[in-house]
Amino acid sequence: MPTSILDLRHLRTLLALLESGSVSRAAALQNVTQSALSHQLKALEEFYGLTLFERKSAPVAFTPAGRRLLELAQDVIPAVDRAERDIARLTGHGAGKLRIAVECHTCFDWLMPSMDALRLRWPEVEQDIVSGFQSDPVGLLHQDRADVAIVSEVDTDERDVDVYPLFEFDIVAILPLGHPLLARDHLVAADFADQTLITYPVPDEMLDLVRQVLRPAGVEPPRRTTELTVAMLQLVASGRGFAALPLWAVQTYLQRSYVAQQRIGEGGLTGRLYAVMRQAKGERGRDDAYLEDFVQVMRETSLRTLPGIRLL
Repeated sequence: MPTSILDLRHLRTLLALLESGSVSRAAALQNVTQSALSHQLKALEEFYGLTLFERKSAPVAFTPAGRRLLELAQDVIPAVDRAERDIARLTGHGAGKLRIAVECHTCFDWLMPSMDALRLRWPEVEQDIVSGFQSDPVGLLHQDRADVAIVSEVDTDERDVDVYPLFEFDIVAILPLGHPLLARDHLVAADFADQTLITYPVPDEMLDLVRQVLRPAGVEPPRRTTELTVAMLQLVASGRGFAALPLWAVQTYLQRSYVAQQRIGEGGLTGRLYAVMRQAKGERGRDDAYLEDFVQVMRETSLRTLPGIRLL
């Protein structure tokens, strides 16, 4: 047999394909273009003269050849990752403190599973969420009061930081069951004008509905705030107003028919989340290997646990 072209990159691609279920989602998980990932897979198939998976299946169905390489990937990649983490610990870069600053109230719903996953990979790292909801979490990085900031928007003029895209998600209007507006195809800004808008107690710049929909249309509905998502849903269910929340944050309440959802805008309303860190120094990148690994952990864990998200 000729010298194999198989390398760790290919094995990671196969694992991403298994975990994500599609080429496009696997490409996002691996931070490469769909074209580049397809080229990797095609090169492997040409080398072995066999197909590795069924192109039209959903989720992806591996052929016998693909399953055999997948078995190899499942043996090799975890061992490589463990070895690299062990080496990071030997060099003193595998322990420390990870302080996380967040600006969004719903962040905790998806962040905790990611923190749990990181704890399994880096047990020596002490994790902490900076207390309170932060209107300027990136500013805490510059003050050395946080190591990672989770934000919904990135200032392109921000200096000395590295930005890591996490995922995009749908934001839906939450209405009481049986509300007449549920018969519409979607809501527009004017539909909120005579409804109380129930939000978290945060600046308008942090509310996608206000920033992207209401303010451009000059609509300023009556407002009411609450700290808790469940309290917000209770107010909506009792007919006290509308809310706009990430679909993944309210999925269980929708499934129980506690409240109802409606699309916002003809094309829907979307939000995004990013991780921001202080810029890496030196040619070798970050001294703390777990920091950058945390980004991948958040992406992988969110893909597994949050319905309807799209990796950026």
